[in-house]
Amino acid sequence: MAADLFISYAWTSDQHRQWAHLLAAQLKALGYDVLIDADVVYGDSLTGFMRRVVDADHVLMITDDNYVERADNCPESGVGIENRWRREAHPERPMTWLSVLFKDNLDHTTPSWLAEHKPKGFSFNHDPAKPHDFPGSEQVDELWRWLEGLPANKDAATPISVLRERSARLERHELRSDPSHWRSPALEGSERFAFEDAPSKTFRWGHRETENALMVSGCGVDSVYVYRDPIKAVGVVRDEGITDAALESQLARGRNVVAHEGQTVVLMNEHGALSVVEILAVQLEISGESYVAPYIDIRWRVVESS
Repeated sequence: MAADLFISYAWTSDQHRQWAHLLAAQLKALGYDVLIDADVVYGDSLTGFMRRVVDADHVLMITDDNYVERADNCPESGVGIENRWRREAHPERPMTWLSVLFKDNLDHTTPSWLAEHKPKGFSFNHDPAKPHDFPGSEQVDELWRWLEGLPANKDAATPISVLRERSARLERHELRSDPSHWRSPALEGSERFAFEDAPSKTFRWGHRETENALMVSGCGVDSVYVYRDPIKAVGVVRDEGITDAALESQLARGRNVVAHEGQTVVLMNEHGALSVVEILAVQLEISGESYVAPYIDIRWRVVESS
């Protein structure tokens, strides 16, 4: 399933990055599936993440002066690469696919390839000559109307079907974000874990001292990164004949390990309790007409002797 919106911007300054992330958070709060670089976790490919720009239902370019400069004159930069893919995909997309948000860009300039297309634009500029005139909820409402395909005229009534769809989107978002949807109290079991949908890409099982957590992200066609972040330590079992009593020796020192389909991972929580997780199958994301969300099939077991 493609994202509702991909936000493209330049890393002009820490303040500018924070502004872009706050805008994304605002739109996520409205129930939209928004992609922005902050969603890339350790081990993911930033280039692979940027390629998702051509699959998103909408693209919003935050064009400050630095963004325009990099798009036109720095073809190997992140902004330059994104704009090349976007330029190639643009002729096949509907007119409503792409829009421009002007920020710190009083002349409303766009990358040169886009100028002739005259995309819809939203001005979030602050003019120093008008110290009391700041963009706010009115501009966010304009963004919402564009994402929903509604007329720019705010006097136009919002169809009830749109309101219902928006309510359903919020409900689906709340369900995906509910931690109880991504855990099991059982000490052993199996699960098809769609990790991209889970909060922090983490699945939990057990309770109290035995609770453990599996945090993953995509790696290769048959492998995933497994992280120690939510627990204490992780490792890959290299000896198929190893006993439960010797599992601790398989723990690694680093932040993550690479686990391939068919391998077993050992996890240790902050209480020293161990779990083993078999990676039964790995399915990475497949984009296109037949979209397949990434997932792994797992079988876990809390090691009683630990």
